[in-house]
Amino acid sequence: MNVLLAAGGTGGHLFPAAALATALKARGVEVDLATDDRALKYGGDFPARRVYQIPSATPTRAGMIAKAQATAMLGLGVVSALRLLMRLKPAAVIGFGGYPTVPPLFAASLLGVPTILHEQNAVLGRANRFLSRRVTCIACGFPEPGGVAPGLRAKLRYTGNPVRPAVLKAAETPYPDFADGKLRVLVTGGSQGARVMSEVVPAALAKLSPEERTRIVLTLQARGEDRAQASADCAKLGFHAEIAEFFPDLPARIAAAHLVVARAGASTVSELAVIGRPSILVPYPHALDQDQAANAALLARDGAATVIRQSDFSPERLAATWRAALADPEALDLKAAAARRVGVVDAAERLATLAAEIAGAK
Repeated sequence: MNVLLAAGGTGGHLFPAAALATALKARGVEVDLATDDRALKYGGDFPARRVYQIPSATPTRAGMIAKAQATAMLGLGVVSALRLLMRLKPAAVIGFGGYPTVPPLFAASLLGVPTILHEQNAVLGRANRFLSRRVTCIACGFPEPGGVAPGLRAKLRYTGNPVRPAVLKAAETPYPDFADGKLRVLVTGGSQGARVMSEVVPAALAKLSPEERTRIVLTLQARGEDRAQASADCAKLGFHAEIAEFFPDLPARIAAAHLVVARAGASTVSELAVIGRPSILVPYPHALDQDQAANAALLARDGAATVIRQSDFSPERLAATWRAALADPEALDLKAAAARRVGVVDAAERLATLAAEIAGAK
């Protein structure tokens, strides 16, 4: 049996797709991937037999001309996907969101190929909403996602968000103790970084006393254009921080942290839950669907995270949270346990089983 996966070219879409690919291959299923050219940065080691680039575009850009061009590109992508599907003859096509998934899943629906749409966020994205009426089944990363039409809720299957093998390995690491009195903080903006982190974090360090700063061990992900300034700001304080644009071993770094400061993308939230680490989440404020705010709210509801709106994410506020953690590390232990209770460790296996069911019903 062979299955075609379709995913937008960012880590948030590719990481769960890669986790499913690993689970399917362990069951003897051949896996191919359809995506866009952005996937080369994150998907160079994607566990697929072959990676296909399908034409796609985002039709929500401003301007009628841009929308028309994007729609035409998607149409071209559907034609390309039809040719690919007729050649590969997959038992099922599984999409992970983003507009690069639209041509393969739309083409599969035209050909009668069973389809699964996996929504990683707590709110259905626009591309997935467009496809939701055409697919066989909608798998959910979170229970009862928003944005699903009432008549389509019967299609929902809760699987959780598949996480990479590196995340499952990191989940075996016990929550670190505070024997040396130091608070290990990891700050990440997701696979594409976040400038606000590089601006606020050094300024927050400046709000701490010199003695408090000696008790902070900081790892900071900073975008390439922000890294030098963040390093300079820390150097002015005489503070050493490990700063990089991208950490390929991010799951292990999450496991080594007492506290994670992050955006609230679906992969980030799911990895925090599976590994079991407390967090301060700053949802991306400009998303049309406010999906990160919904993701963060689920962790906060169970006591695993503190959510701070970006407009409130000030150096003073961040410094206060670090100061509180230094004063009461036992509270972080409780948040870590709460995060772990939310995590779905076997999400990839659940989704692989669902894929087998859907493919077998062809």
